[in-house]
Amino acid sequence: MKHIPIALIFSRLLIGFGIILLSVFHVNHYSFLAITLLSIGLLTDVFDGIIARKLNISSEKLRRLDSSIDQVFFISVAVATYIQCPDFFKTNLIKLIILGAFEASTYVLSYIKFKKEIATHSIGAKIWTLTIFATLVEIMVHCESFVLFEICFWLGLVTRLEILAIVFTLKKWTNDVPTLYHAIKLRQGKEIKRNKLFNG
Repeated sequence: MKHIPIALIFSRLLIGFGIILLSVFHVNHYSFLAITLLSIGLLTDVFDGIIARKLNISSEKLRRLDSSIDQVFFISVAVATYIQCPDFFKTNLIKLIILGAFEASTYVLSYIKFKKEIATHSIGAKIWTLTIFATLVEIMVHCESFVLFEICFWLGLVTRLEILAIVFTLKKWTNDVPTLYHAIKLRQGKEIKRNKLFNG
């Protein structure tokens, strides 16, 4: 039972690379298969943490691993989607670069300050993940996204700014910080309440 969370985390690597292979070989019914795998990947992301906390094996190492593999998973899906729909990425290149730069900056700041990657798993980041999911699904089906992508872009910027603020605020590296408000409380040496299902 204790190996289930780790298995779910690493399964996202296989799913991500699997979606790339489906895209490279232009398999029949690619959209259906890719969306199915993407949905399974998202579910593993939800349940790995829940199960780990239920089994009382959630740890800093596990949360850091979860965050890192999440990045690889979504990058893999983005690469696969680019292979299928390059025009969307060319049209929105500037916004995608901006988003990528902001995302990278959160990791750079965390490494500079704490010598560790971020693993805040903030509420905002979780909501952004859902918008990324919805946007990728729309692109996979139609090779375009307008309203959803705009929401995804701006929400991405706001949530990256919050994570930067969280990292700036924390005195020491901490995983599972729901919001900037909670980071301020931690800086003041106060206890914070975390949702038993979704944080820490």
